[in-house]
Amino acid sequence: MNKCILALDFENAIDAVSFLDNFDEPIYVKVGMELFYGSGLQLINEIKNRGHNIFVDLKLHDIPNTVKGAMRNLAKLGVDMVNVHCAGGISMMKAAIEGLEEGKLNKKRPLCIGVTQLTSISQEIMNEELLIKGNITDTVLHYAINAKKAGLDGVVCSVYESKIIHEVCGNDFLTITPGIRLKGDCKDDQKRVATPELAKEEGGDFIVVGRSITRSKNPNKTYIKIENIMRG
Repeated sequence: MNKCILALDFENAIDAVSFLDNFDEPIYVKVGMELFYGSGLQLINEIKNRGHNIFVDLKLHDIPNTVKGAMRNLAKLGVDMVNVHCAGGISMMKAAIEGLEEGKLNKKRPLCIGVTQLTSISQEIMNEELLIKGNITDTVLHYAINAKKAGLDGVVCSVYESKIIHEVCGNDFLTITPGIRLKGDCKDDQKRVATPELAKEEGGDFIVVGRSITRSKNPNKTYIKIENIMRG
């Protein structure tokens, strides 16, 4: 399975599917809120028919029963990865796994990943706006421990927390790291960003890359380059 997940950050299904014409082989893609809510099931089916793996990035955060029902329906789509906010608590995360087990296809449920802190959240924002005391790394690690207790497969975190999460939660507990840019690319709205080389060095299992590929003159070549870095 590919280690580089391409963020399909497009406004509509036509643009997203058209962009996928750039790739010679099946890849791993992320469908976020904007695209999913605008295009829905038809887009998911089209991407699956092309042979791509899909991470549906909806960051569910609600009462346990609601999350369970939502995950049951997402599993029926045959997607490969979904996520929830760790801030919803252990009971909610357990309910997510229960829903995925009930809705899974072909005896294989989607990977379920917990979001620790968004890469747009800085230390200052966490402490002063969210009123979460302490160091951001400690908070991320605590959320990761809770996610493992709940039976999740791993967490979304920044590159800078990947290594310590593996040390505490084990190497089989996945770390998915967004905010990845090739050297020299603009950071845009991300605060805690890194290169693919650093992500590999820090032990990230999957990286999520958007603009460095979608704005590339040769998206297929850039994707392969990043995938080779992660596997090299």
